[in-house]
Amino acid sequence: MSKQRKPQRGDGGQAGFGPGGGNMMMMGQKPKNFKVTLKRLLGYLKPRRTQLIAVFVAAILSTVFAIVGPKIMGNAITELFEGAYAKFKGVPGAGIDFEKIGGILLMLAGLYVFSSVFNFIQQYIMSSVAQLTAYDLREDVNQKIEKLPLKYYDGRPNGETLSRMTNDIDTISSTLQQSLTQFITSIVTIVGIVVMMLSISPLLTLISVVSLPVSMFAIRPILKRSQKHFADQQRTLGQLNGHIEEMFTGHQVVKAFGHEKKAGVEFDSVNDELYEAGSKAQFISGIIMPIMMFIGNISYVLISVVGGILVTNRAISIGDIQAFITYTRQFTQPITQTANIANIIQSTVAAAERVFELLDEEEETKEKTSEHLTRPKGAVTFEHVDFGYGEHLLINDMNIDVQPGQTVAIVGPTGAGKTTLINLLMRFYELNDGKINIDGVDTRSVPRSELRKSFGMVLQDTWLFKGTIRENIAYGKTGATEEEIMEASVMAHADHFIRTLPDGYETVLNEEASNISQGQKQLMTIARAILADPPIMILDEATSSVDTRTELLIQQAMNRLMEGRTSFVIAHRLSTIKDADLILVMDQGSVIEQGSHAELLRQNGFYADLYNSQFSDVAG
Repeated sequence: MSKQRKPQRGDGGQAGFGPGGGNMMMMGQKPKNFKVTLKRLLGYLKPRRTQLIAVFVAAILSTVFAIVGPKIMGNAITELFEGAYAKFKGVPGAGIDFEKIGGILLMLAGLYVFSSVFNFIQQYIMSSVAQLTAYDLREDVNQKIEKLPLKYYDGRPNGETLSRMTNDIDTISSTLQQSLTQFITSIVTIVGIVVMMLSISPLLTLISVVSLPVSMFAIRPILKRSQKHFADQQRTLGQLNGHIEEMFTGHQVVKAFGHEKKAGVEFDSVNDELYEAGSKAQFISGIIMPIMMFIGNISYVLISVVGGILVTNRAISIGDIQAFITYTRQFTQPITQTANIANIIQSTVAAAERVFELLDEEEETKEKTSEHLTRPKGAVTFEHVDFGYGEHLLINDMNIDVQPGQTVAIVGPTGAGKTTLINLLMRFYELNDGKINIDGVDTRSVPRSELRKSFGMVLQDTWLFKGTIRENIAYGKTGATEEEIMEASVMAHADHFIRTLPDGYETVLNEEASNISQGQKQLMTIARAILADPPIMILDEATSSVDTRTELLIQQAMNRLMEGRTSFVIAHRLSTIKDADLILVMDQGSVIEQGSHAELLRQNGFYADLYNSQFSDVAG
């Protein structure tokens, strides 16, 4: 049905002050436990162990074929040099054996082809693993969102939750797809190159390997500093998304009240913070590459000098020194990549922690589903109900007895607790004490999904999704037929305006449903509720957005709809609920008066004052 209105401060909801409300999470300050978060993230890869083994094997083969290449190229250079040198010295019959060199080069080409094939295989498999892992994360988050209580959404901006579902999971997916295979390849490359270098010259290998601990020592403090800034970058990105989503959703209100500059200032503030965090993170991480290159170049110079001496002393061949220099260059590259990957992992772990924080949020209390409601008659009782969003009780010892088929109007000033009463009836919030019964069955002993199917809701804030008008109305009943949709639309007086649209029931609503009027949106939500045909109806000022003539028509349709059903009507205009069987007058969370319209007027109490004040205002 219509979107459930969030409780506002002073409207019985105290939005943001409930548990988890004003205590909004400070996101991504720094991964609280890097190892635990990383281990949990790797746990999502366990179901795909076979694919990961295949990726590992393909990475090894691809890297091994690529590593052997420089050694074979060195053999070709040695063959070329020795043939040319012998010919230069005038050795009889000496010359360059192009056939042998051609065979070596052909073998080299084959190795590089095989390397490319296995590299393609590992990338192909890893892309599937990364996307499936991201898919699992999104599924878990989506299922979690369905289990979160209403208080979670009351205390957090929608953009923040969206950022965790999109940006953070995309960060994880990108890291798995690009960086994991690169990490495996880098490790295998380092090991393979060390083996090849040792086979050429242990002395030169020692000079080259010394650069590794020196590099690690140089970049370690940089990695520690970058971690905090990457976490801040993710946090402020979530804040920016939340602000943008909020401003775009309410852009008409922002413009109407002239708050464009204020919204711009807030945007600039968060954007500046994101800029500071992002620039610091990228600057500090960017220092790693020059440091690695500097240390690598020093090692390269030493190897060239010592290698030249060894070649002149005939300790190694010229082809081997050329291969070794190539390996030295290749040796620094995977180390640099590993350092960069370590950087990326900081950002990824910060993103993963934000996702896991959402997954670890407190869910709605587990249900003890010992009872069932098939189609209740609609007897509703509140027995000594206590409720509050914190230590302060908003509703204290509430007792209500509603008979099947009665129309119950709930009236009172803003902040009296009217919407809170409906939230408790629907189990959007759990009671502190007492119980609510429907047909004598405690609502806490009934599955929430089954309980909520017993209610139809038409609220002040309409909710329609992007789709056709037919699909939006059919949302009220699974498997609704064309005839049922038409009949519900006629009863809600929506059929006429729908047929005047160019595409009729096939008219596609945009994301905000701004291509139809507010009153037309309300008529559609009423049609949706009629189609659902629930035993209990909840109407929260459902006709407030339509003109007077349409209101009368809808009121007649509602009267027919409410026949034989228990109905709860939240009303601000008391003239619309004079015929209600029972009127509950609420103030500060308590029912202070109850009875029929005539009975309450005779009491000459709070309701009488409220009713008379409305009509005196109209008369004035």
